[in-house]
Amino acid sequence: MRSHPKHNTSTEGRPSAVVRHSVPLLPQPRYWLLWGIVLAAAVLAIGFSVQSVAGLTTSEFGVDQELSRHHVGALTTVAMALNFLFAPAAGACIVLVIGFYLLLVRKSFVRAVMFVLFACSGWVASEAFKLIVARHRPNPALLFDPLAPETGSNSFPSGHTAFAVALAFALYFLVRGTRWGVITAWAGAVLAVVVAWSRIYIGVHYPSDVVASFLATSAAVIVLAGLWNRYSPRVFARLPFGAGSEARPEATASEATATNAHGS
Repeated sequence: MRSHPKHNTSTEGRPSAVVRHSVPLLPQPRYWLLWGIVLAAAVLAIGFSVQSVAGLTTSEFGVDQELSRHHVGALTTVAMALNFLFAPAAGACIVLVIGFYLLLVRKSFVRAVMFVLFACSGWVASEAFKLIVARHRPNPALLFDPLAPETGSNSFPSGHTAFAVALAFALYFLVRGTRWGVITAWAGAVLAVVVAWSRIYIGVHYPSDVVASFLATSAAVIVLAGLWNRYSPRVFARLPFGAGSEARPEATASEATATNAHGS
Protein backbone atom coordinates (compact mmCIF):
# COMPACT_ATOMS: atom_id res chain seq x y z
CA MET A 1 0.00 0.00 0.00
CA ARG A 2 1.65 3.18 -1.13
CA SER A 3 1.55 6.42 0.77
CA HIS A 4 0.72 9.76 -0.79
CA PRO A 5 2.46 12.85 0.56
CA LYS A 6 0.36 15.70 1.78
CA HIS A 7 1.72 18.95 3.12
CA ASN A 8 0.62 19.89 6.59
CA THR A 9 -0.05 23.60 6.89
CA SER A 10 0.27 25.55 10.10
CA THR A 11 -2.21 28.13 11.38
CA GLU A 12 -0.39 30.78 9.35
CA GLY A 13 -0.93 28.78 6.16
CA ARG A 14 2.75 27.88 5.70
CA PRO A 15 3.85 24.29 5.01
CA SER A 16 5.25 22.52 8.03
CA ALA A 17 8.79 21.11 8.06
CA VAL A 18 7.52 17.53 7.87
CA VAL A 19 5.17 16.18 5.23
CA ARG A 20 2.34 14.08 6.60
CA HIS A 21 2.18 10.65 5.01
CA SER A 22 -0.48 7.99 5.32
CA VAL A 23 0.51 5.03 7.44
CA PRO A 24 1.60 2.10 5.23
CA LEU A 25 0.16 -1.28 6.11
CA LEU A 26 2.74 -4.04 6.26
CA PRO A 27 2.57 -7.71 5.21
CA GLN A 28 1.67 -10.08 8.01
CA PRO A 29 0.40 -13.65 8.36
CA ARG A 30 -3.23 -14.12 9.36
CA TYR A 31 -2.40 -15.46 12.83
CA TRP A 32 0.53 -13.14 13.41
CA LEU A 33 0.59 -13.38 17.19
CA LEU A 34 0.52 -17.18 17.09
CA TRP A 35 3.34 -17.18 14.53
CA GLY A 36 5.39 -14.92 16.78
CA ILE A 37 4.85 -17.21 19.75
CA VAL A 38 5.72 -20.34 17.76
CA LEU A 39 8.94 -18.83 16.40
CA ALA A 40 9.95 -17.56 19.84
CA ALA A 41 9.27 -21.01 21.29
CA ALA A 42 11.46 -22.54 18.58
CA VAL A 43 14.30 -20.20 19.53
CA LEU A 44 14.00 -21.18 23.18
CA ALA A 45 13.83 -24.87 22.28
CA ILE A 46 17.07 -24.59 20.31
CA GLY A 47 18.74 -22.56 23.04
CA PHE A 48 17.84 -24.88 25.88
CA SER A 49 18.70 -27.94 23.77
CA VAL A 50 22.25 -26.82 23.01
CA GLN A 51 22.70 -25.94 26.65
CA SER A 52 21.44 -29.20 28.09
CA VAL A 53 22.18 -31.93 25.54
CA ALA A 54 25.73 -33.18 25.90
CA GLY A 55 27.81 -33.12 22.76
CA LEU A 56 25.82 -30.56 20.76
CA THR A 57 28.05 -27.62 21.60
CA THR A 58 31.16 -29.75 21.04
CA SER A 59 29.92 -30.75 17.60
CA GLU A 60 29.13 -27.16 16.70
CA PHE A 61 32.50 -25.97 17.92
CA GLY A 62 34.06 -28.35 15.43
CA VAL A 63 32.63 -26.15 12.65
CA ASP A 64 34.24 -23.07 14.19
CA GLN A 65 37.55 -24.86 14.52
CA GLU A 66 37.49 -26.10 10.93
CA LEU A 67 36.83 -22.62 9.58
CA SER A 68 39.51 -21.19 11.86
CA ARG A 69 42.09 -23.50 10.27
CA HIS A 70 41.26 -22.31 6.75
CA HIS A 71 41.14 -18.51 6.98
CA VAL A 72 41.78 -16.75 3.68
CA GLY A 73 42.92 -13.14 3.37
CA ALA A 74 40.02 -11.81 1.27
CA LEU A 75 37.38 -13.65 3.29
CA THR A 76 38.93 -12.47 6.53
CA THR A 77 38.78 -8.87 5.30
CA VAL A 78 35.09 -9.23 4.47
CA ALA A 79 34.30 -10.93 7.80
CA MET A 80 36.11 -8.30 9.85
CA ALA A 81 34.42 -5.49 7.91
CA LEU A 82 31.02 -6.99 8.69
CA ASN A 83 32.10 -7.47 12.29
CA PHE A 84 32.57 -3.70 12.50
CA LEU A 85 29.61 -2.53 10.39
CA PHE A 86 27.00 -4.65 12.15
CA ALA A 87 28.28 -4.06 15.67
CA PRO A 88 25.94 -2.03 17.92
CA ALA A 89 27.83 1.28 17.57
CA ALA A 90 28.17 1.25 13.78
CA GLY A 91 24.73 -0.30 13.37
CA ALA A 92 23.15 2.47 15.42
CA CYS A 93 24.84 5.03 13.16
CA ILE A 94 23.42 3.29 10.08
CA VAL A 95 19.92 3.32 11.55
CA LEU A 96 20.16 6.98 12.56
CA VAL A 97 21.51 8.10 9.19
CA ILE A 98 18.72 6.40 7.26
CA GLY A 99 16.13 7.53 9.81
CA PHE A 100 17.20 11.18 9.58
CA TYR A 101 17.29 10.92 5.78
CA LEU A 102 13.67 9.77 5.75
CA LEU A 103 12.67 12.50 8.19
CA LEU A 104 14.63 15.49 6.88
CA VAL A 105 15.08 14.74 3.18
CA ARG A 106 12.04 12.62 2.33
CA LYS A 107 9.94 14.56 4.85
CA SER A 108 8.26 11.43 6.17
CA PHE A 109 7.97 11.17 9.94
CA VAL A 110 5.85 8.02 9.64
CA ARG A 111 8.35 6.10 7.53
CA ALA A 112 11.27 7.28 9.63
CA VAL A 113 9.60 5.88 12.75
CA MET A 114 8.67 2.67 10.94
CA PHE A 115 12.22 2.12 9.72
CA VAL A 116 13.85 2.75 13.10
CA LEU A 117 11.41 0.47 14.93
CA PHE A 118 11.86 -2.48 12.60
CA ALA A 119 15.62 -2.03 12.14
CA CYS A 120 16.08 -2.13 15.93
CA SER A 121 13.71 -5.05 16.49
CA GLY A 122 16.47 -7.60 15.87
CA TRP A 123 18.65 -6.18 18.61
CA VAL A 124 15.77 -6.17 21.09
CA ALA A 125 14.86 -9.78 20.28
CA SER A 126 18.44 -11.03 20.43
CA GLU A 127 19.14 -9.32 23.74
CA ALA A 128 16.01 -10.82 25.30
CA PHE A 129 16.98 -14.35 24.29
CA LYS A 130 20.61 -13.79 25.30
CA LEU A 131 19.46 -13.05 28.85
CA ILE A 132 17.20 -16.12 28.97
CA VAL A 133 19.55 -18.70 27.45
CA ALA A 134 22.92 -17.28 28.62
CA ARG A 135 25.08 -19.48 26.40
CA HIS A 136 28.84 -18.96 26.60
CA ARG A 137 30.69 -18.00 23.45
CA PRO A 138 33.16 -20.37 21.76
CA ASN A 139 36.45 -20.46 23.65
CA PRO A 140 38.89 -18.38 21.53
CA ALA A 141 41.86 -20.10 23.19
CA LEU A 142 40.86 -23.34 21.44
CA LEU A 143 40.65 -21.79 17.96
CA PHE A 144 43.54 -22.06 15.53
CA ASP A 145 43.22 -18.41 14.44
CA PRO A 146 40.90 -16.34 16.67
CA LEU A 147 40.20 -13.16 14.70
CA ALA A 148 38.16 -11.26 17.27
CA PRO A 149 38.33 -13.04 20.65
CA GLU A 150 35.18 -12.55 22.68
CA THR A 151 34.00 -14.16 25.90
CA GLY A 152 30.84 -14.03 27.97
CA SER A 153 27.43 -15.67 28.22
CA ASN A 154 25.87 -13.72 25.34
CA SER A 155 26.44 -16.10 22.45
CA PHE A 156 22.84 -17.13 21.74
CA PRO A 157 21.57 -15.73 19.44
CA SER A 158 23.91 -13.58 17.34
CA GLY A 159 23.21 -9.85 17.65
CA HIS A 160 25.09 -9.03 14.44
CA THR A 161 22.98 -11.50 12.47
CA ALA A 162 19.77 -10.38 14.13
CA PHE A 163 20.50 -6.77 13.17
CA ALA A 164 21.28 -7.77 9.57
CA VAL A 165 17.96 -9.64 9.28
CA ALA A 166 16.01 -6.77 10.87
CA LEU A 167 17.72 -4.21 8.62
CA ALA A 168 16.77 -6.28 5.58
CA PHE A 169 13.12 -6.32 6.67
CA ALA A 170 13.13 -2.58 7.43
CA LEU A 171 14.63 -1.62 4.07
CA TYR A 172 12.23 -3.91 2.23
CA PHE A 173 9.24 -2.36 3.96
CA LEU A 174 10.41 1.07 2.78
CA VAL A 175 10.51 0.12 -0.90
CA ARG A 176 7.85 -2.57 -0.95
CA GLY A 177 5.55 -2.12 -3.95
CA THR A 178 8.18 -0.30 -6.02
CA ARG A 179 10.59 -1.62 -8.66
CA TRP A 180 13.21 -1.90 -5.90
CA GLY A 181 11.15 -4.24 -3.73
CA VAL A 182 12.28 -7.61 -5.11
CA ILE A 183 15.90 -6.49 -5.48
CA THR A 184 15.98 -5.22 -1.90
CA ALA A 185 14.42 -8.43 -0.57
CA TRP A 186 17.00 -10.64 -2.27
CA ALA A 187 19.93 -8.37 -1.46
CA GLY A 188 18.85 -8.22 2.19
CA ALA A 189 18.53 -12.00 2.38
CA VAL A 190 21.99 -12.52 0.89
CA LEU A 191 23.51 -9.92 3.22
CA ALA A 192 21.95 -11.57 6.28
CA VAL A 193 23.31 -14.98 5.27
CA VAL A 194 26.79 -13.54 4.66
CA VAL A 195 26.77 -11.83 8.06
CA ALA A 196 25.68 -15.11 9.67
CA TRP A 197 28.55 -16.92 7.96
CA SER A 198 31.02 -14.25 9.10
CA ARG A 199 30.12 -14.77 12.78
CA ILE A 200 31.04 -18.46 12.54
CA TYR A 201 34.08 -17.74 10.37
CA ILE A 202 35.45 -15.31 12.96
CA GLY A 203 34.74 -17.85 15.69
CA VAL A 204 32.53 -15.79 17.99
CA HIS A 205 29.31 -17.80 17.50
CA TYR A 206 28.11 -21.35 17.01
CA PRO A 207 26.02 -22.31 13.94
CA SER A 208 22.86 -22.62 16.04
CA ASP A 209 23.40 -19.06 17.31
CA VAL A 210 23.05 -17.57 13.85
CA VAL A 211 20.18 -19.88 12.85
CA ALA A 212 18.29 -18.79 15.96
CA SER A 213 18.88 -15.15 15.01
CA PHE A 214 16.78 -15.56 11.86
CA LEU A 215 13.94 -17.11 13.86
CA ALA A 216 14.13 -14.60 16.72
CA THR A 217 14.15 -11.58 14.43
CA SER A 218 11.36 -12.98 12.28
CA ALA A 219 9.26 -13.45 15.41
CA ALA A 220 9.91 -9.86 16.45
CA VAL A 221 9.15 -8.46 12.99
CA ILE A 222 5.92 -10.46 12.62
CA VAL A 223 4.59 -9.35 15.99
CA LEU A 224 5.70 -5.75 15.44
CA ALA A 225 4.07 -5.69 11.99
CA GLY A 226 0.81 -6.92 13.49
CA LEU A 227 0.93 -4.25 16.19
CA TRP A 228 1.89 -1.60 13.64
CA ASN A 229 -1.04 -2.41 11.36
CA ARG A 230 -3.48 -2.45 14.24
CA TYR A 231 -2.42 0.56 16.27
CA SER A 232 -0.11 2.90 14.34
CA PRO A 233 -2.82 4.62 12.25
CA ARG A 234 -4.62 5.65 15.44
CA VAL A 235 -1.40 6.77 17.12
CA PHE A 236 -0.18 8.87 14.20
CA ALA A 237 -3.64 10.34 13.66
CA ARG A 238 -3.39 11.93 17.11
CA LEU A 239 0.01 13.49 16.44
CA PRO A 240 0.07 17.02 14.96
CA PHE A 241 3.10 16.08 12.83
CA GLY A 242 2.14 12.48 12.14
CA ALA A 243 -0.16 11.03 9.53
CA GLY A 244 -2.96 13.45 10.37
CA SER A 245 -6.23 13.05 8.55
CA GLU A 246 -4.68 10.65 6.05
CA ALA A 247 -4.19 7.94 8.68
CA ARG A 248 -7.19 5.65 8.79
CA PRO A 249 -7.87 4.28 12.27
CA GLU A 250 -10.02 1.55 10.81
CA ALA A 251 -7.05 0.14 8.84
CA THR A 252 -6.26 -2.88 10.98
CA ALA A 253 -4.45 -6.16 10.62
CA SER A 254 -7.43 -7.72 8.86
CA GLU A 255 -7.12 -5.18 6.05
CA ALA A 256 -3.39 -5.82 5.83
CA THR A 257 -4.03 -9.55 5.51
CA ALA A 258 -6.58 -8.94 2.76
CA THR A 259 -4.16 -6.62 0.97
CA ASN A 260 -1.41 -9.22 1.09
CA ALA A 261 -3.75 -11.88 -0.25
CA HIS A 262 -4.17 -9.76 -3.41
CA GLY A 263 -0.41 -9.53 -3.87
CA SER A 264 0.09 -5.89 -2.97
